[in-house]
Amino acid sequence: MTEKHSIPVDAVLVAIDIAKARNDVLIELPDRSRRRRLTVLNTRDEHDRFIALLQEIGRTVIAGFEATGNYHRAIAWRLLEAGVDARLISSMALARTREAIHNGWDKNDPKDAQVILHMLRNGMSQRYYDPLAQGISDLQELSKTHEVTSKAKTEIIHRIMTHYLPLYFPEIERFRNNTRSDWFFAFLEAFPTPASITAYSKEDFIAAAWTVVGRKVSKTRLISDIYETARKTIALPIPLDSRAIVMFRMVIAETRSLIRQRDAIEYEAEALLKGTRPVSHAFPLAAGSGSWASD
Repeated sequence: MTEKHSIPVDAVLVAIDIAKARNDVLIELPDRSRRRRLTVLNTRDEHDRFIALLQEIGRTVIAGFEATGNYHRAIAWRLLEAGVDARLISSMALARTREAIHNGWDKNDPKDAQVILHMLRNGMSQRYYDPLAQGISDLQELSKTHEVTSKAKTEIIHRIMTHYLPLYFPEIERFRNNTRSDWFFAFLEAFPTPASITAYSKEDFIAAAWTVVGRKVSKTRLISDIYETARKTIALPIPLDSRAIVMFRMVIAETRSLIRQRDAIEYEAEALLKGTRPVSHAFPLAAGSGSWASD
């Protein structure tokens, strides 16, 4: 939500329309007698020139900008380092204000800089808190990476459940009863088809699958149930050495990798929030292919 902030009467207002390669800047003096428009490229030399220009003014400088992906982070950091009062302009508020002022939805960078300046002048901004300056950059990146990893994991699991299992082992899905557990995919990686199970006698299969399924209550009954299910499957008779099964195992391996990454991020985040630091060799992400998810 955009908040009302009082603006000192002698402050110089700087509106910055952020973009990937270049930023349109509009500078207004306190008496509003003059405005200066300039373009600042996203290079070190251009940022240095811009900061030097603001420092030469010799007055309080308030700079406003809209968060634009992550492109605003570098120049916002330089502004804060230079002692500039950085303000964040809400994207929603900017769009609605632009529509109200210009009576239309059309936008361009110079027009946005004017609207940002108008919002700054009227105190319609938020205090900008830089994650790096506030000491929360690591936590923010852990959170963002966890989101990306979790979405990728969910997508690939849906692909397994809707494409691969209906072809290669439809009945096995009922044994997956824990969405966070790795054992199910470890089992599929080892035994991707019913034929890879029934190639064993029941006793030999129980022995072969014993360590794969992890810690389970009534483990013998579970493995026996899977064996009997494999004997009565409607799965396609795909050879175990076929390229199709190679692809299936590749997708399963990617799923397990994403599970390990998610668990490693959670492990690191928990340690960070507790104020501790995991020992590097004990960090799950650096571990082998074993499961770090609880059963």
